[in-house]
Amino acid sequence: MSDVAIEVTGLGKRYRIGGPQERYKRFTETVMHTLSAPVRRLRRIGQPPPPEEMIWALRDVSFEVGQGEVVGIIGRNGAGKSTLLKIISRITEPTEGRVRLRGRVGSLLEVGTGFHPELTGRENIYLNGAILGMTRAEIERKFDEIVDFAEIEKFIDTPVKRYSSGMYVRLAFAVAAHLEPEILLVDEVLAVGDAAFQKKCLGKMGDVAGEGRTVLFVSHNMGAIQSLTRRTLVIDRGRLVADTDTATAVQQYLSTRNQPTEAHAIRSRHEAFRVDALRFNYDLLESGFNRPLTFEIDVTADRPLHEVSVALSAVNSLGARLLTSERTLPRLPAGKSRLQVTIADHRLPPGNYNTIVGILIGGVTAVYEENVLPFELSDVDVDNAFIVKRRDRIGAFIPAQIRVLEPTASLDEKKWLP
Repeated sequence: MSDVAIEVTGLGKRYRIGGPQERYKRFTETVMHTLSAPVRRLRRIGQPPPPEEMIWALRDVSFEVGQGEVVGIIGRNGAGKSTLLKIISRITEPTEGRVRLRGRVGSLLEVGTGFHPELTGRENIYLNGAILGMTRAEIERKFDEIVDFAEIEKFIDTPVKRYSSGMYVRLAFAVAAHLEPEILLVDEVLAVGDAAFQKKCLGKMGDVAGEGRTVLFVSHNMGAIQSLTRRTLVIDRGRLVADTDTATAVQQYLSTRNQPTEAHAIRSRHEAFRVDALRFNYDLLESGFNRPLTFEIDVTADRPLHEVSVALSAVNSLGARLLTSERTLPRLPAGKSRLQVTIADHRLPPGNYNTIVGILIGGVTAVYEENVLPFELSDVDVDNAFIVKRRDRIGAFIPAQIRVLEPTASLDEKKWLP
């Protein structure tokens, strides 16, 4: 018998994007649309079909996972990681290629799927367990363990519509985490609940990995990836770009992810000032959880400008502005310059963020742009990843350091300008 649990060969998935969206029609409109169909077909004779825009979410992905192996999968948002797991779990059909599995598959892709708000926690455990493939005997045998793990024993016979969001996700993860398949697919489910429960979830995943089951683990938490896996796949724009040991894969992913990114065109309301590019650099050489954030803004001034204030805000995926940092330059020379803004002691938790950029010249707003530079923070220190309370920094003002660099200067050739 083969010792390969998952065999993926030439896998690809293509989606059609865009196109007109039809609204719902009244009954009379539907009847008239049907009666006029022959006329519309005649009018289209000889006309080329409308163009369709297609996108490959995955393309030519091949790898094997041995029985009992725990493999991480990392990549940027939209890289194709979740699509890959959905194909492997047979939720989605591939456009090309094939997947061969040896063993029963359990999926922790979307916790809470199948929960009914009117049912109690007890009833939802049986319902959700059945949806996830557990037999009634398995659910009964693990019932007490699930309730204890979720820490909701007092509310087990209360309808889940009255649960807090934290109670809801704790119960959902507890049910999903107690599956006993030979192959387990995990997609970013550790990002649930509060800090203590996340650490508990990480411990549970470690237990699963130590039981000899085959696990594919998708996460943006680099600490969890490094703790649970020895081998990691890196997916970028739908293609498998690395299949190597976890330490090498994480370093490759972080170094690629944090390369300076050109900004889209940023409008300026000042006739003598414009923004040419915006970059985000994450200093990988700094140790610890709270690494400094460094933003670089390439600008052009047609003449010397005075009192140039640069403000940056980090906004999380829920739209909450977690920090704002501002500093004023007394003078900006004419020509091209690079403004380097460094925010230390930001204490942002790992996650995905967008940037708001504001620039004032002489107290008048010259630039204000939202969502111009999305960035991502990952933590490689699992034990310290959630030491800082998240709420104490919402809306906080954090001092920044700003430097003006020559546009050709490297990061090691920083110099102050008066």
